[in-house]
Parts: sequence; structure tokens; C-alpha cells
Amino acid sequence: MERLINIDNGGTLTDIVVASGTDFTFTKTLTTPVDLSQCLFDAMTKASAQIYGEANLADLLHSTQHIRYSSTQGTNALVQRKGPLIGLITDDPALPEALGTSDETAALFTDLIGGRIGIISADGTPEELSQQLVAEINRLTTAGAERLVVAGLSSEREHLFKRTMLKNFPRHLLGSVPILFSREFAADTSRPRQVWSGILNSFLHPTVERFLYSAEHRLRAYKVKNPLLIYRNDGASSRVAKSVALKTYSSGPRGGLEGTRALAEAYGLDNVLMIDVGGTTTDVGAVSNKAIAVDRRGSIQGVDISYEMSDVRSTGVGGSSIIAVHNGEITVGPNSVGAAPGPACFGFGGTSATITDVNLLLGVLDPTTYLNGEMALDAGRSRAVIMKTVADPLGITLEEALIRMEASYSSHLARSFADLLSPTGDTTVAAFGGGGPMNACSAARIAGVNRVLVPRLAAVFSAYGISFSDIAQSYETSVTGFSPAEITAVRTAMQADAGKDMFQEGHDLSECELDWSTLVENGEEILALKATYRLPHPTIANGAPAAASAAVAAGTRQVRSAPTQIDSVAVYQLDDQKPGATAAGPAIVEGPFFTARVPLGWTLTVSTAGDLQLTDTH
Repeated sequence: MERLINIDNGGTLTDIVVASGTDFTFTKTLTTPVDLSQCLFDAMTKASAQIYGEANLADLLHSTQHIRYSSTQGTNALVQRKGPLIGLITDDPALPEALGTSDETAALFTDLIGGRIGIISADGTPEELSQQLVAEINRLTTAGAERLVVAGLSSEREHLFKRTMLKNFPRHLLGSVPILFSREFAADTSRPRQVWSGILNSFLHPTVERFLYSAEHRLRAYKVKNPLLIYRNDGASSRVAKSVALKTYSSGPRGGLEGTRALAEAYGLDNVLMIDVGGTTTDVGAVSNKAIAVDRRGSIQGVDISYEMSDVRSTGVGGSSIIAVHNGEITVGPNSVGAAPGPACFGFGGTSATITDVNLLLGVLDPTTYLNGEMALDAGRSRAVIMKTVADPLGITLEEALIRMEASYSSHLARSFADLLSPTGDTTVAAFGGGGPMNACSAARIAGVNRVLVPRLAAVFSAYGISFSDIAQSYETSVTGFSPAEITAVRTAMQADAGKDMFQEGHDLSECELDWSTLVENGEEILALKATYRLPHPTIANGAPAAASAAVAAGTRQVRSAPTQIDSVAVYQLDDQKPGATAAGPAIVEGPFFTARVPLGWTLTVSTAGDLQLTDTH
């Protein structure tokens, strides 16, 4: 069987899972913010060394059927508001107010658009329209707008704007200041959703465009037969050229949700809440009765959009989130040190404190085993940064600062998911991501959850979840008031579009599943088609409990539990334990590329599948 490569690019670390049948190879590498295509190739090169005994990227690529890629770069950019300045041109004076109907949406509109709004008269001669457009485009670009979104009152008005712009501005100028026409970008019955989709896509686009096309260019040098696939937030994959930036938002967490659903099925759990703790954000989502909650029209930071999305919430609480002091209080995020410079303990020049620095000084992390021993951590740098930015400003000792920083971080983490718990009280938290297992138990206890499940592949679990995706394209057409003959013609046209797109994906339409449906939205009848080419999917071993036995400790670690108290804590290597192995906390469990902290009052059990089951008996 040909291999399938799944890559999840985070703000600090990039994860890779290479699958071939039931065999998995996985590893992690530092994200390279200056050139994100570099960490993609670094990850694949590391994986090839594990597979072949030495680095052999060419052989790995030539034995691979597809490379599926997801990125949190768009999510992180929006959380931190790091993107281009957007300008809005419209002939609807009421539109700005319609786009900010709540405090949250109004704040987002202010951050992304601000005062860069050009109002065009709804009437006037072509010459007057031309003069207005030229004046407004010049004004908005002078005000710093790097991308423009055009939202006309009608499709005809937008087409008129487009013709006028192309006539009055040379194409090289329109290329340097890209213009998106909202009605062309998204088919929708709601104008606010449609316009917001255009604004958000324009904001996210440059974040992902450069490195994706750079990666495709580098892959061509290896004569890779199949193109790079982008994993989307609707759970499917497609070529870079056949997707849009907006569909990459929160795509990594959707992979985590697909993996979480597989866990729920394997362990027979009705309600599982994922907390995927990356470097910059924590992504939270729920699986109920083995189903992922999906919104036909998704929502991003309180803004409704035109595309389907799973219900995932991203908050600026991650392993590299900056912990600082503001107005005498300890704060966590949303800004992150990312991979460059990274946490202070990485030794790359970081000058801000993070939970990674805290856990190192508490003794939870072993400075010699981080990332499976691939990166030595510098406790001295962490100590200096925490003293300077937290302990000294608060007038407290280093030891007290560590305990308070950990408590603040755990509280922030608990708040990120507490309101999504099942009202029946039977929620299990699935904790993964590089930072998830470290503080999951303490956050779960704060939120009133007594069961935590840490998969063996926790450190790369979102990348693993991408393994459940297929190649797919979706289409919608309003057929309100159409006759049967007209609907037949629309079906024929939509199927022709699907055939063309799936051919460009590398597959004949006869190899694909076609799912037709009819929807009613805002009084309009909509014909929908989804064309899917199925790829191989993995299975998770049954989670049935094995015969209990005592877990075997590999040693002990000195872990601080209070400003004046240090405990000698047993350390267990997850991969060395037999199924059914159990132990009581306090304990540390070292898994592949992750460290899990098991507090006092919790017990640990290793499942048949090799996952870590944690229970609060306190």
C-alpha cells in the first residue's frame, strides 16, 4: 500500500504522521516562521530517517500516494490579529452597521477594517462612478489598505464595479492590492455572512498563500506525482488551487475532532470533549453520541460565514502563550512567542515567560528528554525571564510565582472548555497536542471533570486525525421557482463542474461518490452536491480494559507542588507499560513527544490500545 503523509503545522511545532496500512511513523519538528515550507520538508525528512534508517526524502515522496496538510497559521493570525489591513468598498451605507451587530463582531470589524470604508453612491453616471471608485481606492490604499473587499448591493452592481476598476487601474496595480468581490466569492442567502466571508478570507489569504505555493514548487522538484492536498475545516481535503484560505481556518482542530470521534467509538464514550493545546492556541470541540457537531454555516470568533465548519473554539492559551503581569495580575496570552524565538528555555533568545518555562522549573519537564531528547531545555533562561517579568513585578519569590503562574494557566485552560461540558456529567476530556497532557488534569478538576483520556499519539493527534479525511468538493445552486426541466439542467451543470474539479484532483468522477441533497434556507430552495473520492482510513484498537497490573516506574522526579514543598514523583514511560498497567498520582508519564502530569488524587491506567486513561478519585 502506498503511504499517506499527514502534516499539521502549528505556531511552534509541526507534526507529521506517515501511515501505511496499520503502521504509523510520527515525529515533530520546530516550525520555521520565515519559510513555512521548510518545516514541512524538515518533518518529512525526519520521518524518512525513521522509516529507512537514514534520511531519504526522495524515496519517501515517491512511495506516497498523497500529502495532506493543515495549518493553524490562519487561526493564530486571527487570534493575534496579525494580518493585512483590509479596506471595504460598498454602495450600501448601512452595511458596516449590519456587519457589527454585537460587541464581538463590532470589535472584529474595528480590528480588521476600522475606518477603511469607502461608500460609493448607489446611482450616478458611469463617469461619476469611475471618479468615485478611483478616489476611494486611492484613499483606502493611502490609508494603508493592503487588500480590498467589494460588497455591492446587487450582483449587477459588483460586476459594474469590477468592469470600472479594470478600466481605470492597470492590472499590475490590482494585483499588488488584491480585490475580492463578495458575491463571486461565496454563494449565500445572507449578505452579512457573504461579506464577512470575503473579509475574513482576504485577511487570512496572505498567511497561507506564500508557503503553500512554495511547498508545491519544492515538491515539483522531486517529481511528486500527486499534488499537495489542503485539509479543510469541513473535514475533507483538496488541492491548493481548489480551496480557499477561509477553509483552512481551524482545519487542524477538525483533524483532532475526527480523531476524537474515533476515540469515542473505540472506548464507547457518549460525550468526549477535545482540548488540543498547541503552542499558540487551545482548540476545544465536542463529540456527542459519536457525532461531530457541524454548522452548515460556520462561525469564526462570533462571525457567521458562508461555509460549513465544525464547532471548534480557539482561545489564546497554549504552550508558548506569554504569561505576564498587567495591573498587578497574572495574564495568559493571547500573544505567543511562537517558534521564533520560542519559550525562554528553548535558548533562542526568548524574553517572555510561558507555561513551558513554568513546567520546566516545577520539575514536570525533564530538560534532557523534551521532544524525545531532541532539544535540551535551559532552566537558567527560564528562571531569569520569570524573575524579571513575573516574580519581581509582583514582589514575590520565584517559587511562589511558579505556583501562581501554573494556577492561572490551568484556570484559563479550564475556562476554555467548562461551558461545553455535557449537562449529564459524563464528559471525558481527550487531551492532546504537545501541551495538552501537562495541565489537563488540573484544568479538568477545576472544571469538574473526573476523566481524562490521553491518546498515545497525543503529541501529533490532529495530524493523525487527518488520516480520516477524503478528497471532496461541494457545490450549491439556488433553484427557487425552477421548473423540473430547469432543475435537471442545473444538476447536469453541477455534475459537469464536479467532473472537471475531481479530474483536476486526479480522479475520474466515476470513481467518486455523489451525494445530492435539497436544502431550504431563508425561504430559498438550494440544490447541493458533494463529490467524494475515498482514501484509506485507520482504525483505533478497541479500548476494552485489560487485566490490571502495577505500572513499572522508570525512576523519580522532583516536582514542586507548593512554594515550600517538593515531592519525589514516580516517572512512567508509557510505551514500556503493559495494557492494564495502573498507578496512583502524583506521577509523571512520559509518552512519545509529550509529558503528562498526574496530580495527587488521580489514578492512571494504560488501555489495550496503549492510551493513557486518567481518573480523578479525589
